[in-house]
Amino acid sequence: MDIKNRDQRSHNMSAIRGKDTKPEMLVRRYLHSCGYRFRLHRKDLPGKPDLVMPKYQLVIFVHGCFWHRHENCRYSTTPSNRSEFWQEKFAKNVERDSRNREALLESGWRVLIIWECGLKHAKDELPELSRLIENNTGFQVWPATPPKPRALSNVIQKRG
Repeated sequence: MDIKNRDQRSHNMSAIRGKDTKPEMLVRRYLHSCGYRFRLHRKDLPGKPDLVMPKYQLVIFVHGCFWHRHENCRYSTTPSNRSEFWQEKFAKNVERDSRNREALLESGWRVLIIWECGLKHAKDELPELSRLIENNTGFQVWPATPPKPRALSNVIQKRG
């Protein structure tokens, strides 16, 4: 049972942004400062990629770990209320992402997925994005594995 009534939940869900999110803006500002130029949310491409870099034949998706189910990420949790609903919703999101990625790859685009957790906990590794943009690999993910939160990794380093 949801703790919010239907109108409250509808209001909350309508406030969730699909573009121009904080993580997306961070990536856009960083890449622009490095001299990269791109187009935003091209509707003619599968999945309306967050950034499109025609010069590199590259599309970039900035994925939220919760909504797009980043595997082994601490932010990829499932709400305890209405778990069947959420599992079905997440499964559809993952399937749609996979379908869009395959369509882009088949049409000659390279695909880079940037996970939100990397932007939260690995900002000092953003220069690696330039390397990923410049190489010719078809499908890439950044970060390759979910980073440990800084506070936790600092505690582990102090104990070790």
